[in-house]
Amino acid sequence: MRKRVAVVGAGPSGLAQLRAFESARAKGAEIPEIVCFEKQEDWGGLWNYTWRTGLDEYGEPVHCSMYRYLWSNGPKECLEFADYSFEEHFGKAIPSYPPRAVLWDYIKGRVEKSGVRDWCRFRTPVRAVDYNEQDGKFTVTVKDLRRQHVYSEEFDHVVVANGHFSTPNVPAFEGFSTFNGRILHSHDFRDAVEFKDKDILIIGTSYSAEDIGSQCWKYGCKSVTVSYRTKPMGFDWPDNWTEVPLLQKVENKTCTFADGTTKEVDAIILCTGYLHNFPFLPDSLRLETSNRLWPLGLFKGVVWESNPKMFYLGMQDQFYTFNMFDAQAWFVRDVILDRIKLPSSGDMAKDSMQWRKREEKLQGPTEQIYFQGDYVKQLVAATDYPSFNVDAVNEMFIEWEHHKAEDIMGYRNNTYTSVLTGNSQPVHHTPWVEAMDDSLESYLGIESDSKKPALSSKR
Repeated sequence: MRKRVAVVGAGPSGLAQLRAFESARAKGAEIPEIVCFEKQEDWGGLWNYTWRTGLDEYGEPVHCSMYRYLWSNGPKECLEFADYSFEEHFGKAIPSYPPRAVLWDYIKGRVEKSGVRDWCRFRTPVRAVDYNEQDGKFTVTVKDLRRQHVYSEEFDHVVVANGHFSTPNVPAFEGFSTFNGRILHSHDFRDAVEFKDKDILIIGTSYSAEDIGSQCWKYGCKSVTVSYRTKPMGFDWPDNWTEVPLLQKVENKTCTFADGTTKEVDAIILCTGYLHNFPFLPDSLRLETSNRLWPLGLFKGVVWESNPKMFYLGMQDQFYTFNMFDAQAWFVRDVILDRIKLPSSGDMAKDSMQWRKREEKLQGPTEQIYFQGDYVKQLVAATDYPSFNVDAVNEMFIEWEHHKAEDIMGYRNNTYTSVLTGNSQPVHHTPWVEAMDDSLESYLGIESDSKKPALSSKR
């Protein structure tokens, strides 16, 4: 009897899994029946932007953590699908730092070409996954939101690919309840223009802190203050940007920090990270980890060691993204197709621990990049996923880090060479700090019949 595989989520990781199976089918393999459950109206995961925050029209938690004017914060040449280049999709070379809409178009392009949309059930969040030891099957319970209908189906395998950047980690500080301004988590940040002429406080030093602060500066906020827990980001920020130790308390609009300094602010944006959250899973199947390069419990970063019929994609902290998700998905596919034989549970745990011990000794971004590059290499070598020059991508990531250190507000003006096509990419027609329109049409230089009035920045 034909196997059935449930994929939870149709973001970049889930779509990588669909593409992996379609690739095998195109080469003549018999593949299982694939059913992908997606809570949103369309595929693309976080890259599928919505203006909504909090709950959607069905009362479901909004998945999207994206915002208007978001541009890639890393070179697109570092995440390029090895079987589908940007040049193939757009018909030409394009600059190295695309806005969100361009990346969403690229992600969709590959799966639309692959013809796998029929495998997806949209507006169908997973409510529960249970495993029956007697028959070795998973029962997946879902809700069809459009019909308001709950039903269950059986599967031989489950691939969890719902991501880990949609459930916000929301700390509290003394005085938040009486703060006379706006408090929000980066998950609910949608438009930097809201903070024009405002003094904003950002808590955290993650990529979202760096980027949301930059966006607010670009679109005319009055000042940016960043509060750090361990150490400042340390970039050469603009004159109206300050880094201070951790917030201690808020009184009215006055914030007091650990060094005794104070600042009056109009808004507080919590860039304090996200939680791995799988409310549909029982304890026996649920991954519990912080955001790190090597979560324990996953053989080769994907196989749930406690039940190797179940898999997780994209659960690591990430330098590599789309192409790493691909490498993971191809590996999972080949385990399910019995092309890769898994070792004993003890040997799987031993292998994972070796990776964890190496991870714990890493010092700085360069070592972390090489670590994740080695992981991607190992996965690619195990399957027929198209080989690409991981070493060159590693060096590109390191160059990217240097570019940020040299000019945090101008690093997106740099260009790189695609490791797939060997072509150098063009310089964008407008420097990032002056590019106020984040649409695909503006980025690609496509003329529009109706010209939008340009937004003006105030820095």
